[in-house]
Amino acid sequence: MERALASAGIALVYQNTDLGIIYSENLPSHFQSLSVPGSTDADMFGEAHGQKLEALKRDVLESGAAASTELDIAIDGEMRTYEIKVQRVSIGQDIGLLSIITEITETRHREKVLKSLLRELSHRSKNLLAIIQGIATQTARNTLSLDSFLVKFRGRLQSLSNSQDLITDSSWRGAFLFELTQKQFAPYWPETVGPLPVTGLNVHLTPNAAVHVGLALHELIVNSATFGAIAGGAPSVTLDCQEAILGDRKAISVSWVETLPNANETHEFSDNNFGRIVLERVVPSSVNGKADLHLTPGRIEYHLLIPDTEFEILKRAPQQVGSR
Repeated sequence: MERALASAGIALVYQNTDLGIIYSENLPSHFQSLSVPGSTDADMFGEAHGQKLEALKRDVLESGAAASTELDIAIDGEMRTYEIKVQRVSIGQDIGLLSIITEITETRHREKVLKSLLRELSHRSKNLLAIIQGIATQTARNTLSLDSFLVKFRGRLQSLSNSQDLITDSSWRGAFLFELTQKQFAPYWPETVGPLPVTGLNVHLTPNAAVHVGLALHELIVNSATFGAIAGGAPSVTLDCQEAILGDRKAISVSWVETLPNANETHEFSDNNFGRIVLERVVPSSVNGKADLHLTPGRIEYHLLIPDTEFEILKRAPQQVGSR
């Protein structure tokens, strides 16, 4: 029985009707010296917990109904949680109380972590739904036909999904810029022209930054595949990330430079276009940064400054993304 109790992590305490301890078995080492015949719950658990247990055990003695409680006790600077189940028992003519004590510190810790994750999931889901609602509204406002709306809206939803996949895979810690770029560019980048032209720092973006930078990359690559360098068959596109300063903060500058074929001025970024709104307003505002979209004949430049609250430089990355 002793071996069974030890392997199960269960301790037993038997008390008389005066609540003096008669017998104990398999107590945690911290309590063993405190549980001697005649000692009380206050001796074992402290005065405050002792009073709580005494009231509970008096009720059990009077009613005969089993009861339980939990105690948080600081041991060697660490808070430990114990569950105590109390029941009235009879041994011959004697009536007493049997307390079954189990440490549940790890169980309660896991429950707290799970609740925290569920709250985080709820928060992120609401944020994502708000982003989707905004995309749907703005896409509808800037398109003239249902077919055009569906194409653009589905593309933007897929962009969100691609970013969210990376964030989920990292347990919601965020995403690396190079991996995010690969995800966003993969459906549009021609396989015949070699690796993706992404250079500089492979920074780790926060979940918020990853979602919004992903949206910016999507708008840029879709425009290139529809009107720009990719559509022209000569994808002269580069994406570079370097350290920068934003106000008095450290920052990064993510820069897209695209050379258009034949000085083509056709693009998605008209004054009232949602793609331009995303690049110039939505994304920089969402990451507390700044953005500049510079359009000239034959060239598109986009520079996004992101403050250090939205990224980490975890390591110096290779200077270019490899082939897919």
